[in-house]
Amino acid sequence: MPPPIRRGLSPLRLAIATGYLALFAVIYFCFTPRTALPLPSPLNPAPVAAARDLVPLEAHIMSKCPDAKDCLRDLVLPVMQKVHDKVNFTLSFIGKPTEQDDGVDCKHGPEECLGNIIELCAQRLYPDPKTFLGFTMCLTRDYKHIPQRSLIEDCALEHAIDFDKLNDCATKDDGAFGIGMLRESVQRTAKVHPPNGLHRSP
Repeated sequence: MPPPIRRGLSPLRLAIATGYLALFAVIYFCFTPRTALPLPSPLNPAPVAAARDLVPLEAHIMSKCPDAKDCLRDLVLPVMQKVHDKVNFTLSFIGKPTEQDDGVDCKHGPEECLGNIIELCAQRLYPDPKTFLGFTMCLTRDYKHIPQRSLIEDCALEHAIDFDKLNDCATKDDGAFGIGMLRESVQRTAKVHPPNGLHRSP
């Protein structure tokens, strides 16, 4: 009887396996993973590529969180460098919606809320992960200075992002548009993260 034929993993199966491995690591380091595509909405447009073609991969972070810096650098970036053309990568943010004013309470204060909005605007305006993830990582490397204008301008220049477009997005409708995006994002995170779950960030 001939020996069984051994078949290697197809690129898609390899991407799926790698994606799940990365997400298990994100659970440990970031405590807020999710493997689902964003639902289309006026504030959160549909992904460019069809869901059936790409493996969903999502990270949930806080712009001024030191753990987010480690998570992006040590987990997300290495995975994206290997399978960027096989995954649909998105960023969502951690916070708490406030009912009295339809706003958002961010763990590291109002400056983090603004940083989150800026990073959401980059993702909306430049949906290619090479651009918006690179920009986000640039900001995160110097997270203590988010949202200083000089930092945002430098990172925007480094990643060919139009600062004026970012500013217009963040301040549209007197800031209501940006807050709406952030609120949708934190509500999305809340659906997959227990209300009393752990956050390692100081």
